[in-house]
Amino acid sequence: MTTRPIAVVGASAAGLAAAEALRRSGWTGPLTLIGDEPHLPYDRPPLSKQLLHGTWEPERLLLRTKEQLDPLGLDLRLGTRATGLDVAARALTLDTGERLDCAGVIIATGVAARTLPGADALTGVHTLRTLDDALALRGRLADGGRRLVIVGNGVLGCEAAAVARELGHEVTLVGHDPVPMAAAVGTAVGELLAEEHRARGVTLRTGTVDGFDTDGDAVTAVRLADGGTPGNGGAAAGGEGGTRLPAETVLLAIGSTPAVGWLGDDPALDTTDGLRCDAYCAAAPGIYAAGDVARWEHPVHGRPLRIEHRMNATEQGMAAARNLLAELAADGPDAQERRPFAPVPYFWSDQYDLKIQAYGPTAGADRVETPVLDRAGRRVLALYGREGRAVAVLAAGLPPRQIRALRAVVATPLPWDEALTRIDTATATG
Repeated sequence: MTTRPIAVVGASAAGLAAAEALRRSGWTGPLTLIGDEPHLPYDRPPLSKQLLHGTWEPERLLLRTKEQLDPLGLDLRLGTRATGLDVAARALTLDTGERLDCAGVIIATGVAARTLPGADALTGVHTLRTLDDALALRGRLADGGRRLVIVGNGVLGCEAAAVARELGHEVTLVGHDPVPMAAAVGTAVGELLAEEHRARGVTLRTGTVDGFDTDGDAVTAVRLADGGTPGNGGAAAGGEGGTRLPAETVLLAIGSTPAVGWLGDDPALDTTDGLRCDAYCAAAPGIYAAGDVARWEHPVHGRPLRIEHRMNATEQGMAAARNLLAELAADGPDAQERRPFAPVPYFWSDQYDLKIQAYGPTAGADRVETPVLDRAGRRVLALYGREGRAVAVLAAGLPPRQIRALRAVVATPLPWDEALTRIDTATATG
């Protein structure tokens, strides 16, 4: 009898890492990698930086070439979408109409960019999630001097604003929070970023988008529902209907939603804010998840986390693969123990020549302190706490050796005062 395949749904960084780990860990049976985009697996972080800027071309984003993938012996299904999953039978339905009965499934479908009503029908309004999205926006910005409004002042919006300013465009950055990236990094770090963007000529505004002005199907302005709050005095048309921000191009960077809709409403799966998994990345027997779509029980932090960061995608893809194989071999001669997935989350963001790096989950902190905050020198170190313990640390402008030493401070959540003491030691000896 032919061995049923293991299927990895999502030809992403997480999906590719899972496929490679399955082979390295001994899976010799059929292995199917399904991706809804027509492209080979590629790296997403450069989309809003090097690719958008034009310093990299798409080929440089490939995680593996076709020749490098060949030894994996993949049944590679690019441009194919999974449309359903029979959890009990471990069977996938594809948009080709095919039913794929599997020995196991790893779900790495990531997230989809949020949009606004009516935006999809307008010329000049973009999202930035896929390679095609980035190339379309890059083409739009190829001519200098455009007025660009970016809706959303999180990480993606800030990175795109930095690139657009470097390309010579007039940029307005609009967000719900008064300072950029406040939900992710807190007010003090957000204010440092705000100063950096203002110094580079970005107009910062606070407001909620009410809609768009158009000329035919082309966007001409973004309307704010409440008139907005100027961040640094940039001009904007007012009048009936609220403030209008003139724009030939609009980028919607208003967050994302986990790509779980195709899973339906099977009661065996919890798809609230991603696919809920246990500490081993298992959502159900034989069904695992990895990357941006996975919300798993972090054994160190003692709560479910869903992390949309590149490093986590790779690490979790490998962990899900190893644990799935351990489950499949549980009653055989090659039985192994599954291992909880307990990473120290890491993310970085490049804006202008400022590199921000963070270890641990910075979002959701109930306490933030900045032992180092030198705005003139563009140096910052922030410690993030939750329920009396230090859980994350962020740094910019510090020596690399100091930044690497900070990881150990939050690898295991420490009491707040003890973590502050270790921060002082790490920065003093760096």
